[in-house]
Amino acid sequence: MIEKQKIEALVDEFIIGKELFRVSVKVSSTNKITVLADKKSGITIDECAGIHRHIENHLDREAEDFELQVSSPGLDHPLAVIEQYYKNEGKKVEVIDNEGSRFAGKMKNVTSGGFELETEVKVKGKTKEIKDVSFNFDQVKTTKVILTIK
Repeated sequence: MIEKQKIEALVDEFIIGKELFRVSVKVSSTNKITVLADKKSGITIDECAGIHRHIENHLDREAEDFELQVSSPGLDHPLAVIEQYYKNEGKKVEVIDNEGSRFAGKMKNVTSGGFELETEVKVKGKTKEIKDVSFNFDQVKTTKVILTIK
């Protein structure tokens, strides 16, 4: 079986010095390799193909057959690495915290420890008020970008 760490190292080797970042690597027991990568301005097909070629050139199909897929994470994937939070700063997101509470709003002030969410909060005796809610990354179960069409 191909080791996940080997694929991660190959991806990291390819993206060094580029604006790209690795989101995730999965290797199944049948050697189906899935690599998700991105960059702040959005990864291109050519960049995905470059990662694909780099990995394929460093693996031997004669020794071990494999299936390889390289793509960007889709909108249905929750944010997984801090670079994705920086990339989506200023966008509308849905956050589910560790207690299962849902929050929706504009993500801002992303730091290495967490972020703030500008969201509507019900105030006792009043209607709704816009407030900033702070989240540490360890308090967050998932964060997903909400697609908005203007």
